[in-house]
Amino acid sequence: MRHLYTWFFRLSLPLMLLHLWWRGRADPAYRKRWSERFGLVPRRPETRRRWRERFGVVPDRASRAPLIWIHSVSVGETLAAVPLIESLAARHPRWQWLVTTTTPTGSQRAHDALEPILNGRLLHYYLPFDLPECLVPFLDALRPNILVSMETELWPNLLAVCHKRKMPTILVNGRLSEKSARGYGRFSRLSRDMLGHLSKVVAQYPADAERFIELGMPAEKVSAVGNIKFDLHVGSGQMSDAQALSHQWRGVERRPVWLAASTHGGEDEVVLEAFHILRAEFPDLLLVLVPRHPIRFDGVARLCREQGLRVSRRSDGTPPSPGDQVLLGDTMGELLRFYGACDVAFVGGSMVPVGGHNMIEPAAWGVPVVCGPYLHNFSTVSSLMEDAGGLVICEDAGQVARQVGEWLRDEPARQRAGDSAREVAAQNSGALARTVSEVEALMRSI
Repeated sequence: MRHLYTWFFRLSLPLMLLHLWWRGRADPAYRKRWSERFGLVPRRPETRRRWRERFGVVPDRASRAPLIWIHSVSVGETLAAVPLIESLAARHPRWQWLVTTTTPTGSQRAHDALEPILNGRLLHYYLPFDLPECLVPFLDALRPNILVSMETELWPNLLAVCHKRKMPTILVNGRLSEKSARGYGRFSRLSRDMLGHLSKVVAQYPADAERFIELGMPAEKVSAVGNIKFDLHVGSGQMSDAQALSHQWRGVERRPVWLAASTHGGEDEVVLEAFHILRAEFPDLLLVLVPRHPIRFDGVARLCREQGLRVSRRSDGTPPSPGDQVLLGDTMGELLRFYGACDVAFVGGSMVPVGGHNMIEPAAWGVPVVCGPYLHNFSTVSSLMEDAGGLVICEDAGQVARQVGEWLRDEPARQRAGDSAREVAAQNSGALARTVSEVEALMRSI
């Protein structure tokens, strides 16, 4: 079955390249670094030689410093991987790190978040196409010791090639919704063989673990430890940054702030409709609107202006004026502190069938959350927060406006909802330490 998949992939490759070229119209980064996608990367220099060049001496066993390969798709998975890498890197200073992503935004976040942590121990490339002729030269050049894949990143040939080389592979923070499980189930033989090449699955919750087992993963190789995104730590520097933003945005009038984060096409219209309704009661309300993908920044700005709204852009570097109604969050890497500067948050990917985005981040700040009904990527997290009263699911713009308005006019109710969300985040932490232990155990088995 995998051979049929491989030939189908090869035949589809021209369309994939055309897709990258097409996306490059809006984001030129998609038209760069194509050689990496074919597995053509520089050969990793011997560790012994690098030690000699940098320090003039070679410590014992320097030539055997392991290379840990972390694969994440884009921004969300990369951000989830950061605390895992930071924790492991602190415990194992000799380990080197290879991080692969598939999108330019994920690539940028990997560089921005990990370079300061790893201090020269980071290699970053795009993941090669899932073809043996692309994967083999990539692995030959870099020689990683283990593959740690994030969440749902499963590629048949990638896992098969690693298995053939006797290289351990582990899926961490694994999630598998009912919808995704049905999709894998339609190709049961391919899925069963693919999962058979994994050394370990560290799933988020028992329901996720059970779906992996039902697809053919041996039960003894599956564990459920929770969601590492709950282990988010808001540092003092981030708190200070958020307080400064809040002061800038609110001004002397102390205007209320509603954040609509990680929106997709079709959601901006819903958010703006709700915003127009809210302005009748809260005329000084500031909407901070953050599209999920940078290629949509300009289009969303036009949409706001077409609706008669005054828009300022975060990338301009100046705070919104009292006359600005919308602040477009058109920068990267600032969303976490944005959550700390708002009163209420809408988390996108939930009004359209994307599956939702990370509502744990506003919860960590004690900010109440509004979402749409499409939450299959965060089904357990959203259920926990909804049951606690920290999250409300809305079906349309009218319901969004009613709930946001209720929290804006009733500060004690808003505080109670925010506290409930924060309590859920605190009670469900601890998965990071358990995941670190699983990766270390697999490394010891090599």
